[in-house]
Amino acid sequence: MYFFRTLAWLVALGCSCHAWAATRDLGQALAGADQALAAKDYASAHALYSRAAADNPLAQFNLGLFEREGWGRPSDPVAACRWFEQAAQANIPAAQQFLGDCYAGGIGRAADGAAAVRWYVKAAESGIAYAWCSAGELYIDGRLLPRNLGQGLALCVRAAQADSSSAMLRLGDYFREGRQLPQDLERARYWYQQAAERHNLAAQFHLGLMLSQGEGGQADLRLALSWLERAASEGYAPAYLPVAVLYANAAPDPATGALSADQLARIYMWNSAAKATSKDADQQALIERIAQLVLAVMPPAWRPELDRRVAEHLATFNINRP
Repeated sequence: MYFFRTLAWLVALGCSCHAWAATRDLGQALAGADQALAAKDYASAHALYSRAAADNPLAQFNLGLFEREGWGRPSDPVAACRWFEQAAQANIPAAQQFLGDCYAGGIGRAADGAAAVRWYVKAAESGIAYAWCSAGELYIDGRLLPRNLGQGLALCVRAAQADSSSAMLRLGDYFREGRQLPQDLERARYWYQQAAERHNLAAQFHLGLMLSQGEGGQADLRLALSWLERAASEGYAPAYLPVAVLYANAAPDPATGALSADQLARIYMWNSAAKATSKDADQQALIERIAQLVLAVMPPAWRPELDRRVAEHLATFNINRP
């Protein structure tokens, strides 16, 4: 339900009170459908949205999500784009963003960079900040529009300055990877930091790795572990193994010369979570080595409780095992 309330608020940005009242009424008319969707009763939700779709652009948008996400049916991106186009024409900002994606990806229509940018700008001007960066990506990529790195970068920065953590993450990726923009690890770290502070889990992961390796600035293993464990605790699976490795390489207790009980337990749990989720052969080999080292010193009586915690964590975040 929160998603749909948020969407209604986005639609109203920059609109008159009369427009807000109209949007609110559109949302109220879909209350039953929203409740069915929240309960994952996809058949009932789809039927209710379909019944309202003739004159309710929010219903059209949600039907587009059904087709795009494959809720209770096979995914159909072409059908999704048809619904998004109807909703976008009725000024639903998120639909305008997704219609831009349809033109950029050539989904159900010829790829058209200029049309994609027009819809991205409409979405951005209605409050979907990341849409500025979506437009910018087309200029940086240079396949559908003449390549213009300066313009593309400026648009992504505009999105980031409008507080889009996704745009901040994208900028971090651009500057870290150094493929389409010149590599600049200091700027990559800056943008990851901005996104991480706004609870972007992928940014927390990348920032933690850069801090652990001294990329883009001084290395700081304590801070690296803090960011990586934040992401891991929220179910960001790529962070599991780096957290286990950092704990395994932490300084031992000066009094005993050994890792503390808390460190051993955390190594075991994060390494077990990594084992349950990683498909990479090299990672699995490292995971097995860490497990052997931990099990050689950890009391066997700890394992049932720690295994229970790992299973509970994976279930909480609905993380699929390979």
